[in-house]
Amino acid sequence: MARRHHHDSFHHQDSDLDRFRFRIGVAVALVLITFTLLFARFFWLQVIQHDYYTTRAEGNRISLVPIVPSRGTIVDRNGAVMARNYSAFTLEVTPAKVPDLEASIDALSQLIEIQAKDRKRFKKLMDESKNFESIPLRTRLTDKEVAIIAAHRYRFPGIEVKARLFRQYPQGELASHALGYIGRINDRDIETIRKAEAEANYKGTDHFGKSGLEQKYEFHLHGQTGYEEVEVDAAGRAVRSLARTPPIPGNNLTLTIDTKLQAIVEQAFGERRGALVAIEPSSGGVLALVSTPTFDPNLFVDGIRSDDWEMLNTDPDRPMINRAIYSAYPPGSTFKPYMALAALELGKRTAQQVMADPGYFNFGGHTFMDDKKGGHGPVDMYKSIVQSCNTYYYALANDLGIDNIARFMAPLGFGSRSGIDIEGESEGVLPSQEWKKRRFKRREQQKWYAGETISVGIGQGYNAYTPLQLAQAMAAIANDGVMFRPHLVKHITDSRNGEKTQIEPEPIRTLPLKQQNIDTIKRAMVGVIKEGTGARAFAGAEYEAGGKTGTAQVYSLKGSTYNREKVKSELRDHSIFIAFAPADKPTIALAVLVENGGFGAQSAAPIARMALDYYLLGKKPAGAAVEDSAAGDENE
Repeated sequence: MARRHHHDSFHHQDSDLDRFRFRIGVAVALVLITFTLLFARFFWLQVIQHDYYTTRAEGNRISLVPIVPSRGTIVDRNGAVMARNYSAFTLEVTPAKVPDLEASIDALSQLIEIQAKDRKRFKKLMDESKNFESIPLRTRLTDKEVAIIAAHRYRFPGIEVKARLFRQYPQGELASHALGYIGRINDRDIETIRKAEAEANYKGTDHFGKSGLEQKYEFHLHGQTGYEEVEVDAAGRAVRSLARTPPIPGNNLTLTIDTKLQAIVEQAFGERRGALVAIEPSSGGVLALVSTPTFDPNLFVDGIRSDDWEMLNTDPDRPMINRAIYSAYPPGSTFKPYMALAALELGKRTAQQVMADPGYFNFGGHTFMDDKKGGHGPVDMYKSIVQSCNTYYYALANDLGIDNIARFMAPLGFGSRSGIDIEGESEGVLPSQEWKKRRFKRREQQKWYAGETISVGIGQGYNAYTPLQLAQAMAAIANDGVMFRPHLVKHITDSRNGEKTQIEPEPIRTLPLKQQNIDTIKRAMVGVIKEGTGARAFAGAEYEAGGKTGTAQVYSLKGSTYNREKVKSELRDHSIFIAFAPADKPTIALAVLVENGGFGAQSAAPIARMALDYYLLGKKPAGAAVEDSAAGDENE
């Protein structure tokens, strides 16, 4: 009995030992599996994913901060500064990091001055910006204001003071349509940057060229963005700088524009609307590009105030329109020299051929009246230009036909963009049968009537050209048919090595014109200044110039007699003048248009005289704005 009991007890112990061994085995297996998994994970993280996590860890510690480059400067042909940069402190707000925006701004306004206009602009910029971007609340802080904000910085999360470079246009409104302006980057600019594959270079950049040269040469002016490696703590605050790749400043532009000439012309226009383009015939360099009224590009740098923007856009004089390259006007009698040149080249007239001018031209039952009652008597080509005889050109247009006129005028640049180096140029209208078919939808409107050709001959009808096109055609004739692309930039200077890239004067084309025909036209245009419709404006000039007056009809009086004083100013004719000088070897060609200025001899010619007096002789006008001079006997 005792032996059996002893045997059972021994058997029970064996069973417990087996169970214990099994448990130990399972535990060891679990430990081994766990350690294997841990080791595998360790191997995955430390060996296979080593580079990835090293980078991640480094990224937690190091932040890349872009350094915006200094924008290139713009100077005129004589080195006068037109656009530059200066550094100033700005109070910046990142809306996403500010718990209560209104309360924070109110509290800040207790420390430094924040005006209603600052708040208004901030709200406008916030609507246009991404929430995580910092937006300027106050610009151009004083040293005292910077110190006050620094002392209270701990109270305002998401608000900081930044040193920024600001664009400045030291000459204010001068040449504003040529220069253009910069503004804060918007979605359209981002698309432009994306197309140019320049996203990396615009990290941290807030501004972009919006018009004029600032827009056209944006990628030259911007420069190369630099980067700073900054060590940051857990709260994201910068601790120290580790490495720095300095930015490369933007390239500098030297223009063909003469700012003194530009200023004299803008002053001569006074309050009147209009445009002047002056070109160096031997290069295509634009010496002056005036569109009045002007605007101040400095208004746009910080983000334009909404009331300023509204004022510019609702002004009936429309100061934001670049009349020099965008607005197209009938050329009036300034078209006549080119018509005469077409007659000579196409063999329809000789210079000596005389016609009798009875004071009217009858065609198809219509009477087209001359500008002089009773006519000019016997008229040859010289007299037709000097006295601006309409009847001569009615008959000539009829003999040439509209398609011959269009074919001859197109190579002179009429009715096509010149390719000047700013955006916003209009094509204008060079009428032809083909043009009319494209222009009108209804069949009966598409037909060209022979009577429509008659008024084209004196620069009326469907004719419409920009002041730039008028100046370009004048420069081509002044340069004996060798035509250059008008351009505003003379050369681009590389900021790294000072190397200059010339904007090479390259002839677009050489017009196949006979020199004797060009000389005939030039001689007649000199006659306009000496004894014709431009004589009064150029009395006593110390140089010989050639020119042509013109008057572009704005409004048909339907047979009524034109009385300048009785007609509302906006319905008065436009005053036009084209010129080149000196006559023997021209160094300047220009076109002037004064909107609603009356006769060409009256408003436009005196402005041209001032421009030529300054450019050729260095003479500056005594008074401020030019008053209209008397029209004289001839009204063209």
